[in-house]
Amino acid sequence: MKVLIADDEKTLTAMLTEILRQSKIDCDAVYNGRDAADYAAAADYDLIVLDVMMPKMNGFEALKEIRARKISTPVLFLSAKSEVADKVEGLNIGADDYLTKPFAAAEFVARVKALSRRKAAYTGDVLMFGGLALDKNAFVLRAGGNEISLSGTEFKIMELLMSNTGTVVRKERLIEKVWGWDNDAEYNNAEVYISFLRKKIAAVGGGAAIKSIRGVGYALSNNSND
Repeated sequence: MKVLIADDEKTLTAMLTEILRQSKIDCDAVYNGRDAADYAAAADYDLIVLDVMMPKMNGFEALKEIRARKISTPVLFLSAKSEVADKVEGLNIGADDYLTKPFAAAEFVARVKALSRRKAAYTGDVLMFGGLALDKNAFVLRAGGNEISLSGTEFKIMELLMSNTGTVVRKERLIEKVWGWDNDAEYNNAEVYISFLRKKIAAVGGGAAIKSIRGVGYALSNNSND
């Protein structure tokens, strides 16, 4: 599980990051709304925590941009503003929850975990694209009456692609999601596993293919000639 926290109060951000890490939850921290929107677009988070009052772009503006980019990641607002109108505005523009400062650490962790479960429930146990079905419990790719097993790395890549149909998954995002920020994986690692996956997709059929966008990343396509 990975969470993005955006709050210009660096002491509070450091405290929240440590609280989540004690609960085995990985975190990235930024300190303005501009970076929050950019990080949300560049990586695959399970939850985004936004302060309302931030420099460069406030939390409401950042969320509007995040939703405009078709990013459906659950969002929790943090704010010292407790007026009902502010909460309503945040929820109306696409937030999933609103927590007023000050708050108890236990409540913050509980809300983070509850919201992250919404994302997991939303994706379901089977992802579909065209004639392909990815079984998230069995690590199996199916099409028609055929199926083929995937390795752990192949599964992570396929899950990322099938969770982002209609968009290009950048190489940087793929490497971060599959191997992690601190890993020494290089672009050719991704190319090798994409090659493996193409062969397995061809083996089961389904009429789909992984399309390479030169210098950018990858996307699923219904055109097997890509």
